[in-house]
Amino acid sequence: MLNRLSLVKVWLLFIVLAKALSISFPANAQIIQTNPQTQDSFQQRIRQQQEEQNQQTQEQMKETWLRLNLQQPQLLQQQQIIQQQEFTRQRQEMLRQQQFRLQQEQLRIQQQEFSRQQQLRIQDQQLRQDQQIRQQQELRLQEQRRQQQLRQQKDNL
Repeated sequence: MLNRLSLVKVWLLFIVLAKALSISFPANAQIIQTNPQTQDSFQQRIRQQQEEQNQQTQEQMKETWLRLNLQQPQLLQQQQIIQQQEFTRQRQEMLRQQQFRLQQEQLRIQQQEFSRQQQLRIQDQQLRQDQQIRQQQELRLQEQRRQQQLRQQKDNL
């Protein structure tokens, strides 16, 4: 009976460890292609979040190990199922939140790019208007000079 209990505890620890490692390296993470500065800070935030998640997982593993060593054998299997379900739920929620944060960051970057493009269009339009105004002023000035020359020629005759 004692051997069987030890075997179950080791097996549970192995499962918890395997799940913890799968959290550290999520396969579903999206990478957003952005400019290098934004991407570096974004990757740093993701790394920091992963480190925090690893710490939480290690704490959960310690708690699980302590609980397994203190619990009675008949409650072990039921407790294991509950813990696996909770761990899976937490992992799914964490992945969902991470996906949401990635989408929010991507949306923010897209909005910034749209604003930048709008600003460039406005500047371009202002430049064209300024250029047209200068051309019109130049044409008026030329016409005034021509009129003035004509008057002078007329007066000289």
